[in-house]
Amino acid sequence: MRRLDLSLPTPAENLALDEVLLLEAEEKCALAGKHNSRCRWEVLRFWESAKYFVVLGAGGKVGEEVRVESCRADGIPILRRDSGGGTVLQGPGCLNFTLILDVRFRPECADISGTNHFVLSRIRSALASRWPEADCKGISDLALGNRKFCGTAQRRKRSHILFHGAILYHFDLSRIGRYLAHPPKEPAYRAGRPHHEFVTNLPATAEELRRLIAGAWCASQVLQDYSADRVAELVVSKYSNPRWNERF
Repeated sequence: MRRLDLSLPTPAENLALDEVLLLEAEEKCALAGKHNSRCRWEVLRFWESAKYFVVLGAGGKVGEEVRVESCRADGIPILRRDSGGGTVLQGPGCLNFTLILDVRFRPECADISGTNHFVLSRIRSALASRWPEADCKGISDLALGNRKFCGTAQRRKRSHILFHGAILYHFDLSRIGRYLAHPPKEPAYRAGRPHHEFVTNLPATAEELRRLIAGAWCASQVLQDYSADRVAELVVSKYSNPRWNERF
């Protein structure tokens, strides 16, 4: 698996790059032929935003999930990603990992629940040497005890999956409740708790998280190329476009 350590300057560019990695893997697979086992375009990317921003899932509703007036007052952008999942606050101290997985060679990823179990179990195992108490919770979370430190989402195409994970490790947790409403759907283990009682930071550094997660996926080969022009096009047409970000 190839590895890309790259945080772009803006939230919109970072979201666009994740989608470009998925689209390029899908297109290269189609050109090579779906049964060509020598051609694989799996990627592990790490990135972290230097700016706070709210990001909804593809079907999220701004009016229900975001404290819009607080975001406007503080200049916090509200964006929408191209995968599912709930609304989250991103920013410094939140490390994102993005996996592009080839479902042709990963039968564990045949459906959404199987993919969640496969990926989260591998991440949990990678963290176990340092945090043996970390465990899978709900449908798509990792937690310390009953407090969440990692949420995930995915987008599925014909041959590849885009799987996002966001790990809180040195995040200003007090900001979450200011910008996010209580979610309309929640896992049972949350038990109605407000944000500040539900989430926590994993006591880690970004460097050790990158090392452990990259080791779990044998991601040592550096990704050398991606379409920067395509990222720029998606920023304009989608990720900085109010018609996309505010569509619900």
